[in-house]
Amino acid sequence: MQKFNPAFSGSDVKKYILKKNLKKDLPASIVVFLVALPLCLGIALASGAPLFAGLITGIIGGIVVASFSGSQLSVSGPAAGLTVIVLGAITSLGNYQTFLLAVVLAGVFQLILGLVKAGTIGNYFPSSVIEGMLAAIGLILILKQLPHALGVDTDFTGDEGFFQQDHENTFSAITAALSHFSLAAVVISLLSIAILIIWPKFPKLAVVPAPLLVVTLGVLGTLLFAGTDHPLRADQMVKIPVVSGFGEFLGLFTLPDFSQLANKNVYIVALTIAIVASLETLLSIEAVDKIDPIKRVTPTNRELIAQGIGNITSGMVGGLPMTSVIVRSSANVNAGGRTKMSAIFHGTWLLLSLLFIPGLINMIPLSCLAAILLVTGYKLTRIGLFKHMYHKGWDQFVPFVITVVAVLFTDLLKGVAVGMLVSVFYLLRTNMRNPFFYRISNEGDKKNIRIKLAEEVSFLNKAAIQVVLTNIPKETNVIIDGSNARYIDPDVLETIYNYKHNAYTKGIIVTLENIQKHYSVPKLNIKVEEDINKI
Repeated sequence: MQKFNPAFSGSDVKKYILKKNLKKDLPASIVVFLVALPLCLGIALASGAPLFAGLITGIIGGIVVASFSGSQLSVSGPAAGLTVIVLGAITSLGNYQTFLLAVVLAGVFQLILGLVKAGTIGNYFPSSVIEGMLAAIGLILILKQLPHALGVDTDFTGDEGFFQQDHENTFSAITAALSHFSLAAVVISLLSIAILIIWPKFPKLAVVPAPLLVVTLGVLGTLLFAGTDHPLRADQMVKIPVVSGFGEFLGLFTLPDFSQLANKNVYIVALTIAIVASLETLLSIEAVDKIDPIKRVTPTNRELIAQGIGNITSGMVGGLPMTSVIVRSSANVNAGGRTKMSAIFHGTWLLLSLLFIPGLINMIPLSCLAAILLVTGYKLTRIGLFKHMYHKGWDQFVPFVITVVAVLFTDLLKGVAVGMLVSVFYLLRTNMRNPFFYRISNEGDKKNIRIKLAEEVSFLNKAAIQVVLTNIPKETNVIIDGSNARYIDPDVLETIYNYKHNAYTKGIIVTLENIQKHYSVPKLNIKVEEDINKI
């Protein structure tokens, strides 16, 4: 085994790290490819777009976006959360070529968002909400994949919403599946889950990745059950378009209609896609960083730029809008991926499978892929996570649980929005209690109260300060001390000066110490962030 030598040059170090990580990235890329393949096709189908559009989006998300992204584990591709927007946009714009122009423009908007540093908004998502989103995604994976594991629900779109496009909801789909399941699918999925759980416990055997073994088992199961009374149907298998040659492959591409540049509706659709896709990407990136074993931090502005480049490329060749996708990304983490090479390889496998082995790919049953996602879902929503959040206190546990429930019964963005509102409530509650401290001293019959403001006094502190000032007894000397304050919000300053002006009616004498008439917002040192990103 090659050992790292500190005397190696920079290029030698890079080669060593690449070689070391490839042992994990290559097997992980195959798992991500197998998970992404049916999802790309299903999302294209649900969006009312050509099946090839889903595949080309997955290929670009893997090869192009990962190349520009600063994230090591995120995987981009067509997102289920955009299906309703895409379906409505294609209908409203009249044709698919005009919609592709909107995708290109959405990418341009994302580039602009990245360049103006809008990605920093991702840093303000509370940890409890992100953990809740991850746990909810885990539960959704389990609930949504159960019908596929039973061989009943053939709509393999990866839709995260509670209400489905087939007029079922998450729970009614499971009930329907239990009433008429497929024996072959159940056997394959149960054996697959058993392998995924037991196989990694034997280190010598684990040289062969368990998910790869599961897919091999799935293909063998398809062949074995073909000669019985319970064969797998065609709609229970992966379905990839079969192209006879490179010329036919090139004929599948579609170009955007640039003659519609003056159509204002195109810009409305483009802006909608850019905002929703950027929010989903930032949420996914934050979640992936949480589950990264090495705990790396993704530069969010660079990610928006990468997504913008990806959407421009996708729209130019006939693809769908894309985001960083938590399902594929979490599958990448759980499969042992270490660097962005895993995502790049997964895009390469999508391309090669479309060109050279569509027949073999079409022999993979959806039930074995569902088993991989079921185990991934369990790892995301393990019981230990709920215990951990409970021990962190109610201000963390309540937003966490509410986020889980909200995402489960609505969709990703709405659920996170509800969780954010609950977190803001607890933030306000905390600020109500901790904006400052004060000291009371008596001098004869007169009370002296010194209120010392904190280093940062935001508008969130206004209500608490107002309550304390209102409750100060008559005939009191009040000193409001701002010597520690670097910034006081204008609303708070107005409250303080108004109080000083009116306090004499209660016999209260107010003295202000080290409080300015105006405070400038402290500037963030952007140069430090830029210098770090260049390293």
